[in-house]
Amino acid sequence: MTISVGDRLPSATLLKVTSEGPDAVDSADYFAGRTVALFAVPGAFTPTCSAKHLPGYINNADALKAKGVDEIACTSVNDAFVMGAWSKANDADGITMLADGNGGFAEALGLTMDGSKFGLGTRSQRYSMLVEDGVVKELNVEAPGAFEVSSAEHLLGEL
Repeated sequence: MTISVGDRLPSATLLKVTSEGPDAVDSADYFAGRTVALFAVPGAFTPTCSAKHLPGYINNADALKAKGVDEIACTSVNDAFVMGAWSKANDADGITMLADGNGGFAEALGLTMDGSKFGLGTRSQRYSMLVEDGVVKELNVEAPGAFEVSSAEHLLGEL
């Protein structure tokens, strides 16, 4: 079952990328007590993710925070080291990278996709969501191959 607006995020272990290395966090604890703009990409270093999705959140970070967002986070079914390298390569210091290496979070949300025809295996669908105290307030899931509703600009327009 796919998560919906009004649902509480499921508990899953993610690896937060830090300067000291990966730090295991429980999603229920991570999203508690604050407002987080979360976006998911099918893969770090992939074309749309690197050219459009991540840069949009980097460029709109101040505007999102001015609208009440406490933190901006990105998740992908990649390991924490890849997510860390992607962050560095894109100067994404203001974006918290949450590695979902085994896809458990994407699966718990019901937002996986089959990328095996591209050699990617099971990945997260592309989406954005606004999470307030662990509850989904906005959810924007892209159609396969699309990049429209999960952009920072679209999420900003919903705030």
